[in-house]
Parts: sequence; structure tokens; C-alpha cells
Amino acid sequence: MTTVTEETRVAQFRRELGLDSLIDVHTHFMPGRVLDKVWAYFDAAGPLIGREWPITYRLDEDARVATLRGFGVSAFTSMLYPHKPAMAEWLNAWSREFAERTPECLHTATFFPEPGAVGYVRDAIDAGAAVFKAHVQVGAYDPTDPLLDDVWGLLADAGVPIVTHCGSGPVPGPHTGPEPIARVLARHPRLRLIVAHMGMPEYGAFLDLVDRHDGVYLDTTMAFTDFAEEFAPFPPVDRPRLLAAGERILWGSDFPNIPYGYAHALDALTRFDPGDDWLRAVCHDNAARLFGREHDG
Repeated sequence: MTTVTEETRVAQFRRELGLDSLIDVHTHFMPGRVLDKVWAYFDAAGPLIGREWPITYRLDEDARVATLRGFGVSAFTSMLYPHKPAMAEWLNAWSREFAERTPECLHTATFFPEPGAVGYVRDAIDAGAAVFKAHVQVGAYDPTDPLLDDVWGLLADAGVPIVTHCGSGPVPGPHTGPEPIARVLARHPRLRLIVAHMGMPEYGAFLDLVDRHDGVYLDTTMAFTDFAEEFAPFPPVDRPRLLAAGERILWGSDFPNIPYGYAHALDALTRFDPGDDWLRAVCHDNAARLFGREHDG
């Protein structure tokens, strides 16, 4: 559970950067019964997890929202995702209602390769969805599936960002890695794609996509933490490229499903000495521009 000490550490991190608030592009809120199943999967160290993974912020929904507010997070997401057909539209209805009653939440939606996907994605955009989540690892689908081609095209036309878990960490899936999503970007080069977890462990290959496509971003979720460095260390050779790409890196935490405190994840960003300007951009300013939240701190 969050303590005053944890809040104080996060507040000190913000204060040292001169930031009134943080914007976190990778937080999970979903229907209770779905989240319970996700937590049970983590507790069992399921095959997509591959290791012991305790949930630090196992709190009810109101307490989780209050925790982020206590950390000074002025905007966050409700990353949710289907693992089978006929789930996404229902999840989108829930997330729309959650965003309506949670002012800090960026209205989040999702999709799955299935007939009708383009229809409910269009409905979500029309309803004000600000960001989508695509989980290629959990969904075990090919992002180049023809059933998604019009979905990607619609999202590219609308300019709505998509946080996409397409890297091969923590455990590879049948369609993870940079190649499948690179084919999507080749067909839809105007996509605003946020690669979750910085594409770990294929950091360099996903930085290549940032170099090639103006609309590709990376979120920092779990990167550089002690937990991630044990199985997917960030390569020092790519440090200059990461610094140079600072305008396209976004703060993400994976809250509440993290096996360490929120402050540790922030502190981990400082390990390679990126400088205060880089940290301010990553932890607030880049996302503020992308989502039109410049007024949030």
C-alpha cells in the first residue's frame, strides 16, 4: 500500500524537476472481475509472465485513483485489452464510463482482430477516445491481420495514439518483436504508435522505428528498474540514441501491476543521467503535447 514516504519521494522527484504534475500514459484500470483475473494470472506467474511478480498496489479502484492523485499524476490511462473475440466492445463501454467519472483519465479504448472491429473503434473515436491499447503479446494476434487493416487506417486518419505491447518481453509471443509492427507502420506510416515498455528487450530495433517514423513513441514502462534490468537490461550503447529521441519518450508506469514502488520507477529514469530537460519532457511535456493536456501542471 502507498505510504506517505512513497508520496514524499514522488513529490521530491517532481519538485527537483520543477513539475507540478506527471502524465502517466500506461496505467491499468478495467472492470473488477477482469482485473481480478489479471492479478490471479500474475500471482500464478503464468506463462506470459515467466517469473514471480507480486502486485504492489493491490487496492480497490477508488484507492488506486487516489494513489495516483496523491503522486501528483494529472493525467493517466485505463489500459485494458481483450484476449479473445467479443470482449473489446464491452471493455470500451466500461472504459468510457470510467473516464466520464474520472476527470484525470484519458478516455481509453481497445480492439481485437474480429469482424466488426472497425465499427466499434469508430464508435469509440466518435465518443472521444483519446488513446487505444493494443496488446499483441496477450492477444496473441498478428497486427497485420486483414481484420485490423481498416482499424489501423481509421486510427491513422484520426491521429489517435495507440499504446502497443509489441516487444517480446517479458516472454515472446507468436507475433511479438519489431518486424510485425514495422509492417503495419509501412502500410500506415501516419500512425501515432506508442511502443510499450520501450519495446523491451528489443530496445535498439524499436529505436530504429522511432528514427524512421515521426509518429512512433516509446513509453518507459518498467524500463531501467531493478526488476527489468535483471532480465532485459537497457544496452549502454543505445544511451545516446535514447537521449536524442527525448521528445518521443513518454513516462509510463504499469501501475498498479508493478512489483516495486512508483517512486523507484521514477528514480530508475535517472540512472543514465539524462538531464533535467529530458526528464521534464518525458515525465510531462511530451505527453501534454500529444494529448493536448498542456494545462495539466
